[in-house]
Amino acid sequence: MIRKILIPILILASLWGCSEDYNPKPRGYYRIDLPEKAYKPFEQDCPYTFEYPVYASIEKYKRNDSVECWNNVVYHRFGAQLYMSYFKLDGNLNRHIEDSRSLTYTHTVKADGINEVVYNNSDKKAYGLYYKLKGDAASQIQFYLTDSVNHFLRGGLYFNTAPNSDSLAPVLDFIAEDITHMIETLEWR
Repeated sequence: MIRKILIPILILASLWGCSEDYNPKPRGYYRIDLPEKAYKPFEQDCPYTFEYPVYASIEKYKRNDSVECWNNVVYHRFGAQLYMSYFKLDGNLNRHIEDSRSLTYTHTVKADGINEVVYNNSDKKAYGLYYKLKGDAASQIQFYLTDSVNHFLRGGLYFNTAPNSDSLAPVLDFIAEDITHMIETLEWR
């Protein structure tokens, strides 16, 4: 008796359960909790100053020869570093601008596009270019700032992982705001 009732119920349940089309869910990424925005002054004996995020640290670039005022803004939480190289100008502004452009455009192999934004702050005598690279380039943000006479500062953001613009997008946008803040607060000494 139970068999006669159970078999039709199972058949109806299996037919009813198979009526919907199955759509696999797209591959997702982990949620990233981003900290509150807050900044503090960069206070080292360098010919420039700016404000950087409190959730990042400044590490002096270490190399065999003593390069002064080359610093990295390190985002340990996100596995990212903003490499910053400083050069004292000696009539070689065009060479540094061309080097910066060349280094940025080496990423065109993987980049889907490059947006250039001109930066011009005559009050602080800071001029430059901000490059935003699209796609899976190794570095998706590059910039340089100069006063056109004495100082030249170049920066490039790199992540300690294989580039994947989809998974890095929230962190990249978050750090891009920080870089914009650093650029806008930069002053030459």
